[in-house]
Amino acid sequence: MSIKTESRIGAPEVLFGLATAILLIVVGVPMALIFFNAFWVDGALNVADVMKVLKSPETFQALGNSLVLAGGVTVTGTLVGTFFAWLVTRTDLPFKKTMKLLFLVPFMLPAFIGALAWKMLLSPRAGYVNRFWMDTLGFESPLFDIYSYAGIILIETMYLFPFVFIKVSGALERMDPTLEESARISGADLFTITRKITIPLIMPSIVSGALLICLYSMAHFGTVAVLGMEVGIYNIPTLIYEKIHQSAGSWNSIRTATVLSMVLVTTAAIILWIQNRVLSKGKYQIIAGKSFRPTELRLGVFRTPMLIFCCVYIFVTIIVPTATIFGVGALKTYGLPLSLENMTLHNFEYILFEWELTRDSIWNSISLGLASALVTMFCGVIISYVIVKMKVRGKGFLEFLGMLPFSLPGSVIALGVILAWSGKFGINIYNTVWIILVAYIARYMAFSLKSNSAALEQVHDSLVEASRASGATPWQALRDIVIPLIRPGMVAAFFLIFLPALRELTTSVLLYGPTTRTIGVAIYTLNEDGETVYACALAGVALLLIVGGEILIKRFFEKKKRKDNGGA
Repeated sequence: MSIKTESRIGAPEVLFGLATAILLIVVGVPMALIFFNAFWVDGALNVADVMKVLKSPETFQALGNSLVLAGGVTVTGTLVGTFFAWLVTRTDLPFKKTMKLLFLVPFMLPAFIGALAWKMLLSPRAGYVNRFWMDTLGFESPLFDIYSYAGIILIETMYLFPFVFIKVSGALERMDPTLEESARISGADLFTITRKITIPLIMPSIVSGALLICLYSMAHFGTVAVLGMEVGIYNIPTLIYEKIHQSAGSWNSIRTATVLSMVLVTTAAIILWIQNRVLSKGKYQIIAGKSFRPTELRLGVFRTPMLIFCCVYIFVTIIVPTATIFGVGALKTYGLPLSLENMTLHNFEYILFEWELTRDSIWNSISLGLASALVTMFCGVIISYVIVKMKVRGKGFLEFLGMLPFSLPGSVIALGVILAWSGKFGINIYNTVWIILVAYIARYMAFSLKSNSAALEQVHDSLVEASRASGATPWQALRDIVIPLIRPGMVAAFFLIFLPALRELTTSVLLYGPTTRTIGVAIYTLNEDGETVYACALAGVALLLIVGGEILIKRFFEKKKRKDNGGA
């Protein structure tokens, strides 16, 4: 009897149990408590209070704002992303490779920092562009009011269009050009070919990217917080933040926030359902797996104007806001003209070496980013190993739990960990750095699972079986065979988690305490407190950290690729 028991509880069961425990702690319990606390009060079902929150005018207004903003950003982001993807893949535009890389830069930058920059440029009365427009050129009204629905949509479009750009450019590069050539030989003009052949072929990629934009825009906190809250424009994430912070985190306000979170979860589920329905349509799956050289459309007289247009767009969306952040961060006092005599490096020195608030925020972001990346990377290896390589019941449930936070807004995840780890189970880590770490692990687990699962799929089962036949234990096989082979996937997972965690705002803005501000939270709170020059100086430091990290990652993978090619 004892022999049977030992055979049942082996390495597969231990790994499965460990993987299940990790996901239940960081994902399952917090998400379950959101729904439980929304409907249950003092041990009884209470639907009346839920309906009261849902029917309140501010909920309707916030939901309406979320839908309007997400809809506007989705339409504009899809048009911009599709146009630029077509331009760099299917035309003879000069410097196409450089342009393609530059169009991806906004994807790496925090949108709320861009919103902060454009606030200083286009606020109705104090914005530098509007002041020049009215004071110097003599116009009575500002050129553009950034505190508006149009302003928020414009800024979010700048930073979210790469979702569509990446997907559509990839589809256009893989598409068999003979389909278009056949239509051209048959006498069809460019407009007809584009409308009847090209667009239907890439429609799954367009819709997939558009729905990702919609999902991210619905969950965005930073842009609406910087540009909307001041004039009464709230979406669901900013309303959740306002409810919790107005009542200093009281349980009544948290319970109201759980109902609002359900609205976000339901909306995200609908968006993902629509995406799956569109992508499952077989009639559009005509993109071949072979490598083709796409037919290039000659732009002719429009070649130079299109290049100028691309350069202007990149200048306006990347160079101008970045220069504004560093320029205002160097001003002696906010409001002075952006000239050299009004600038000093003291602000940067102060936030880096003297002011404890910002020094701590930089340390918190870097340490939280490193810790969450390391923990999530190794946890992802264990969970991915169970999902990909082991034949155990319930691994589909593990995959569902691991991928669930990827489709949820950061504010929902933050609220879940508040409910779970604020004393309910005898563990109270609220207002500590640990609760932010748990939230980061939950939010970025999907990144680790995707990267490690892809790497594990490439490790043939025969290698593990050979090590087991040679007498190695499952743990030795994992340590000596599997992990060395999937190390590139682990490194990729680490960086995929570290850099987003470094600039994170939506989750940490609901979780930070007096000593646990992150860089994103510190920038946001400094701006809210009127410390504009210090907020910009810290934002400049954050941009340097992020861009520096991206450059290091790119060099690492380029070096590895050269090494692999040389070894081959």
